[in-house]
Amino acid sequence: MRWSPFWVFCGAVFFASQAGRADSGPLMLWYEQPAEQWTEALPVGNGRLGAMVFGKTGTERIQFNEDTLWTGIPRDYTHPGAKDHLPEIRRLLAAGQQREAEALAMDKFMSVPLRQMAYQPFGDVLLEFGHDQVEDYRRELDLGRAVARVSYQAGGVTFTREVLASFPDQALVVRLRCDQPGALSLTLRMTTPHPEPNVSVEGGDTLVLAGQLQETFNARMKQTVPSVLKYAARLQVRAEGGRLSASGDALQLSGADSATLLLTAATSYRNYQDVSGDPDAASKTALAKVSQRSFDALCAAHVKDYQTLFQRVTLDLGTTAAAGQPTDQRIVNFNRQADPQLATLYFQYGRYLLIASSRPGSQPANLQGIWNESTTPPWDSKWTTNINTEMNYWPAEVTALSECHEPLFDMLDDLVATGSRTAQVHYGARGWVFHHNTDLWRGAAPINHANHGIWPTGGAWLCHHLWERYLYTRDKAFLAQRAYPVMRGAALFFVDSLVEDPRSGWLISTPSNSPEIGGLVAGPTMDHQIIRSLFRACIQASEMLGIDEDFRGQLSQMVPRIAPNQIGRHGQLQEWLEDKDNPKEQHRHVSHLWGLHPGSEITPRGTPELCAAAKQSLEFRGDGGTGWSLAWKINFWARFEDGSRAYRLLSNLLTPQRTYPNMFDSCPPFQIDGNFGGAAGIAEMLLQSHADQIAILPAWPAEVWPTGSVAGLRARGGLQVDIRWEQSRAKSALLTALADGEHTVRPPVGQAIETARLSGGSGGQVTHQNGQQVRVKMTPGARCELVFR
Repeated sequence: MRWSPFWVFCGAVFFASQAGRADSGPLMLWYEQPAEQWTEALPVGNGRLGAMVFGKTGTERIQFNEDTLWTGIPRDYTHPGAKDHLPEIRRLLAAGQQREAEALAMDKFMSVPLRQMAYQPFGDVLLEFGHDQVEDYRRELDLGRAVARVSYQAGGVTFTREVLASFPDQALVVRLRCDQPGALSLTLRMTTPHPEPNVSVEGGDTLVLAGQLQETFNARMKQTVPSVLKYAARLQVRAEGGRLSASGDALQLSGADSATLLLTAATSYRNYQDVSGDPDAASKTALAKVSQRSFDALCAAHVKDYQTLFQRVTLDLGTTAAAGQPTDQRIVNFNRQADPQLATLYFQYGRYLLIASSRPGSQPANLQGIWNESTTPPWDSKWTTNINTEMNYWPAEVTALSECHEPLFDMLDDLVATGSRTAQVHYGARGWVFHHNTDLWRGAAPINHANHGIWPTGGAWLCHHLWERYLYTRDKAFLAQRAYPVMRGAALFFVDSLVEDPRSGWLISTPSNSPEIGGLVAGPTMDHQIIRSLFRACIQASEMLGIDEDFRGQLSQMVPRIAPNQIGRHGQLQEWLEDKDNPKEQHRHVSHLWGLHPGSEITPRGTPELCAAAKQSLEFRGDGGTGWSLAWKINFWARFEDGSRAYRLLSNLLTPQRTYPNMFDSCPPFQIDGNFGGAAGIAEMLLQSHADQIAILPAWPAEVWPTGSVAGLRARGGLQVDIRWEQSRAKSALLTALADGEHTVRPPVGQAIETARLSGGSGGQVTHQNGQQVRVKMTPGARCELVFR
């Protein structure tokens, strides 16, 4: 594509500025010491395989995971006869007998068993170097190449190691080097926290770790949990020079010049109903595919594949001398020094983590992405869908990582099947329903406790991601073949399950919760926002596809009858049907603001009174919270178009209390959603497209990011958007059409559009222009260059 001289000049300036950065690199996490704690280690991943690199010099630890290693067995989580008790639970709630309703639900309505299963660590690769006294130590993670690197001197020799997780070759790869011939010697072992593993040496150069998960006693369930999954991993050593020998269950390498280690791993999981796979054969086959390829070839294929995704978006928020400090020091000092580049690093780290934990064919990113060292991880490291799993995917479309969304859609296909049975058994309803948690076995029934587990809109919220994919890409085939059938089934469930409130006559969702506060209730605001959004999306989709006219009409009649958003006596947006919000409550969940974000029915220009009420609710909740809660609040304040307040929340997130030294989010403990929500929040500050307009720099904190640029962000309607600003003023924006569409664009508050120039594509037209907005039709490949005054 041809670029105007103006944009060529901007690109030259941008890349020249990158070349002149400090040695630490603009997109580099780096440290002056090894990791002591797991949350200091550096993550690599290819969607299916993940590893944490500690960078130790005596005995290096590379802790690794494979995304299908979970406790449990294929099972049906539904509770037979549950629907028979649903009318009484609803009656009790309508009568104000919440405690009795919860007791009945716990006994007759909850999942069997009550708890779901846990994601498991796979094992550890231990590299025993014995280098206890070292100099010139450096540990880093290069986000530009997705490679972790360690270097140091010991005994006058410089040692380096690089670790990567290749998606095209489905292997973890470690390269060991030294700068003197014959100076590389080490012992290699593989271990696992699981009982009764078998570790052996195969072919004189490969360690094999194999076993089966054992049944365990679950303290929360107070019962023994059977597990069936088998696992196997292979670690092959390819040395240049030296001698490789076996010693029991270890390999010893002595006097080598360099070495490449190849790790493959698999389990017996095929799908949520089938565990008949052969992990030994799978790991062996995977190793055979890469064992004859050089490290340079493996690394080149990995970097090319990764950069195809990662390099789609660049961000420059400016840089200061603070960017030359080690990353852990920058996090400690973020609120004491000017360091705008740390926000850039955090944004790109979120994109890196999504690429590393969610690729086509893998499981979706769970509560810890793909990285977990504990056999009893926090919240079982499942998929929690009353905010956390969805937040993991907020950056997917806007930051041009649409392919990374695919594993979530694959899981949705499974949940349609298990959720259809749940809808029948628990509600006597058609369609499908999913509550607030699922695991590898795709449980869809309500779990844990009635006071937070009976929340039937988890599946409907996940459908929002299908609709968002369509809005961003305008892929009509995706809408017709994949998205709409799933969305329709979710809507059909609520057609059957919504009931008329005896007091107001509104249609309400009951029983339910407002996550995770207030216990079991009838008619929480969040449910109704999500259901309205789902119904409206189905109506629009069926119109565009020219199908389902009768169903569309039924939904259209129901939408205005669903309980509306209400403003309460404190000026707040009510969280429940009743006006009972406590203005002193500072709970981490602010679920009733879903309609503000990620929904779009509450906007400053479209619904100013509701927007003011939502702002009052958020003021009551305060600027504190867990990592993911702060991340959501960044997005809320961005939707209020308050850049200073959004930045304040970002500053609260980028502190040692909420961000670990390796930049993992702290809930606490580690939970990855805050990383993804924070990255999405930064994008939301720079570009919005949810209210039938493309808003340029709508919530940009000009006082702290006065000069900078972003290129490659996506907007709804099938657009790529590049923006440049200087001295606290937007200078220009370039829109590139990825699909046919007509778009309305508005400038930052206080500025006007000076010119709008079209070029490229097979056609286009500026249909309306004044200083405050431009309306433009564009075809794929067309560009519209806007200059602001």
